[in-house]
Amino acid sequence: MSGAGCGGEGGGPGCGSSAAWRAGWSLVATAALCLVSSASVLAAGAAPMSKEEKQRLGNQVLEMFDHAYGNYMEHAYPADELMPLTCRGRVRGQEPSRGDVDDALGKFSLTLIDTLDTLVVLNKTKEFEEAVRKVVRDVNLDNDIVVSVFETNIRVLGGLLGGHSVAIMLKEKGEHMQWYNDELLQMAKQLGYKLLPAFNTTSGLPYPRINLKFGMRKPEARTGTETDTCTACAGTLILEFAALSRFTGTSVFEEYARKALDFLWEKRQRSSNLVGVTINIHTGDWVRKDSGVGAGIDSYYEYLLKAYVLLGDDSFLERFNTHYDAIMRYISQPPLLLDVHIHKPMLNARTWMDSLLAFFPGLQVLKGDIRPAIETHEMLYQVIKKHNFLPEAFTTDFRVHWAQHPLRPEFAESTYFLYKATGDPYYLEVGKTLIENLNKYARVPCGFAAMKDVRTGSHEDRMDSFFLAEMFKYLYLLFADKEDIIFDIEDYIFTTEAHLLPLWLSTTNQTVSKKNTTTEYTELDDSNFDWTCPNTQILFPNDPMYAQSIREPLKNVVDKSCPRGVVRVREESFGSGPKPPLRARDFMASNPEHLEILKKMGVSLIHLKDGRVQLVQHAIQAASSLDAEDGLRFMQEMIELSSQQQKEQQLPPRAVQIVSHPFFGRVVLTAGPAQFGMDLSKHKSGTRGFVASSKPYNGCSEITNPEVVMGKIALMQRGQCMFAEKARNIQKAGAIGGIVIDDNEGSSSDTAPLFQMAGDGKNTDDITIPMLFLFNKEGNIILDAIKEYEEVEVLLSDKAKDRATIFKGKMIPNYIFDSNLEVENMEQKSSENDSENQKSEKTTSGSRDLSSVRQESVAESSPGSPPESVSPADVDSAGILSSKEDSCPTENHETTIHDSECTALDNQPQEQSETEEESSPNVSWDNKVQPMESILADWNEDIEAFEMMEKDEL
Repeated sequence: MSGAGCGGEGGGPGCGSSAAWRAGWSLVATAALCLVSSASVLAAGAAPMSKEEKQRLGNQVLEMFDHAYGNYMEHAYPADELMPLTCRGRVRGQEPSRGDVDDALGKFSLTLIDTLDTLVVLNKTKEFEEAVRKVVRDVNLDNDIVVSVFETNIRVLGGLLGGHSVAIMLKEKGEHMQWYNDELLQMAKQLGYKLLPAFNTTSGLPYPRINLKFGMRKPEARTGTETDTCTACAGTLILEFAALSRFTGTSVFEEYARKALDFLWEKRQRSSNLVGVTINIHTGDWVRKDSGVGAGIDSYYEYLLKAYVLLGDDSFLERFNTHYDAIMRYISQPPLLLDVHIHKPMLNARTWMDSLLAFFPGLQVLKGDIRPAIETHEMLYQVIKKHNFLPEAFTTDFRVHWAQHPLRPEFAESTYFLYKATGDPYYLEVGKTLIENLNKYARVPCGFAAMKDVRTGSHEDRMDSFFLAEMFKYLYLLFADKEDIIFDIEDYIFTTEAHLLPLWLSTTNQTVSKKNTTTEYTELDDSNFDWTCPNTQILFPNDPMYAQSIREPLKNVVDKSCPRGVVRVREESFGSGPKPPLRARDFMASNPEHLEILKKMGVSLIHLKDGRVQLVQHAIQAASSLDAEDGLRFMQEMIELSSQQQKEQQLPPRAVQIVSHPFFGRVVLTAGPAQFGMDLSKHKSGTRGFVASSKPYNGCSEITNPEVVMGKIALMQRGQCMFAEKARNIQKAGAIGGIVIDDNEGSSSDTAPLFQMAGDGKNTDDITIPMLFLFNKEGNIILDAIKEYEEVEVLLSDKAKDRATIFKGKMIPNYIFDSNLEVENMEQKSSENDSENQKSEKTTSGSRDLSSVRQESVAESSPGSPPESVSPADVDSAGILSSKEDSCPTENHETTIHDSECTALDNQPQEQSETEEESSPNVSWDNKVQPMESILADWNEDIEAFEMMEKDEL
């Protein structure tokens, strides 16, 4: 995010005034750029970072970028993305489908286009000039391929426009790009025309996908039948389309983008002023009625505020402020940002948050609302310190919900803008942590690999283009001084993909009327809106410890034992008198006060003969309609928590870490666990050894090369016998561990659910070595390494280990460690890591499926046990939940599977061969929703949203 530079110090006369607009500057009320005078005061809140240290970190960012970009150009170009584990390009159609994720790939060298303006920000002008020549010469935008309109707009159209913006800047300086004649702009215009047919709907909202060659609806197009799109998908077009119109003088692009934004604004929920996640592009009906600031909505809010900055249209700021007021009223529960229902905004729609909301503190900085930005950012940082990266989703009590991390840059973005706003060197230290974690856990020989599971440190063969477009840009700007950048960054605004658009576009080719259409829909209170740069004395009292004082209460919020979450009591509903409603996670069946609250909510408690208790809700027995709503929420939470624990009871994935040359622990593969043999979770050091292929390779008979596998980790192919039989055979031959590699060509943990290997129905206590399972793609990484390097050493463990621990006391090249981690300090680091490992809590992912709520919701629990311990395996079709575990469980129930029997860890069924045995069936959660009666009759559509909201992935 960025804005315009203010002519004077923060809050000075004319900053953001109408006179400034007439002068041609799109100035916004932004703390990030107007608070120059307060930075020196705030810097005292943390120990200042020396100029030498900042320069060293900036240089380290440059080296990391060179590693990522150089490997893309060497191993992947002209493919869209680099696959950093297999050191090759990802070409759509040639790799297993990843579903919607692949919609960003259009065979147009995506990563190169997305990286163009990053090269200039990092002062790599020669590389930029060469890259532009490649794009102009090689890239084809006329491919017969269906792509996402949203992703193509922000990454490709935005990348071309950002490249054009800095190209004309360099040409004007007279040193580089003298040959440039708007070639990138012409390509952008060509792409813009290719995207326009997507807007051929009655509403003006675009179809979510389009064929680059054939457009829409034709049989050859293979698209045009979709009915729904996400709010962000339709509302994140105005910056790129308006810039294209203003650069070219062709107004049609800006007109279409404005029409889509107008329609979304008109369809907002009028009483709450919130928008849903998914909307029907033909009728305008909300398909998903939950609302937040994360996935599906995020950049819609961002583009409203930035459209005001870039285009100077007051209506965009009015709309943003209206939405922002609703966000702070309903969604913001500092430090959390929780989704709610647009029709019932006092009702939380989920108990977890997704990582995309990490951009929001940066947007709040742009808005000038610093305190909540500091609070949410600090909460996110504490989650990162616990897991090294921000999980794709995490619960309100900071457990992992979805464990992936595709190297998203949103947190780095907010860190940069908070530092820009406050000048607090604390945020430089945050940036340093991000750099260290990327180098320590994500760096691999061919680039940087996304994290498949932040709990194990395992990798995914993925390096998205946004990693180069955004992450390195924000990190470099965080540590760079003004003289380190060859142009004035304040003359540009960042798109959601961090592409640079010049602010002078606000007065160029203004072909669209700036009529204020917002007030046609609603009367707005002008007094609530900021039209000038914020007063620094209000934002930051004259206290050098201000930012630190906001962060301090949140320092331990993530690390508390069995955290209950941090939820703000809604003053609008409860004031200072009545207590907030009882949450399911806090319920204790032995607490008389809790039982009284249940009675008020229409929830009755029945003691069963076996010691369990049953909860039943009758809405008509509630003391009031508000209590009935609380009761419905309570029962829904109880069912959701139970469903979540069903996931927690499954064994988490394990890690295979390649530690020999040239990998040195940088490559970590996701492995399926075994129900027998050594439990790696109880052996922190894991099992380490060189690998060797067994003979026979299937491991189903006596090993004929025991001299080869003795003292090593044996590799075997899946099939022809039970897993336990393979384990016994290699153990008898003297192997210290075993890895079974899938024989299904092309299988990958990227696309197939992991499972755990089970025994053969006999007692498996005799198996003492660890056994892990790798899909074909991950297994081939080890096999290819053997072909190239002959001797390959791996570490089998429950999670990836710090390289300082792995190579403790050994002479290893310095370059494999972080630049700030010297070899002589490895002993100390190792000790710290061992201590940290002992303290770390075991976290497991939650369920992706949300159970439906019944008219008479029923739940059971053991006396005195909180709902975290409810076992979903005991839930029958009547919705009964029983509990026999202690709170904060540390042991997981295991899902049984034999060789070639794939009972997925996330309950996704797999095909089984004819000779395989049947696995135990999983509990079905596909309950039907019955209509609510009496005072809850109008809740039907909200309950339907409950069912849908968590089936959609990020």
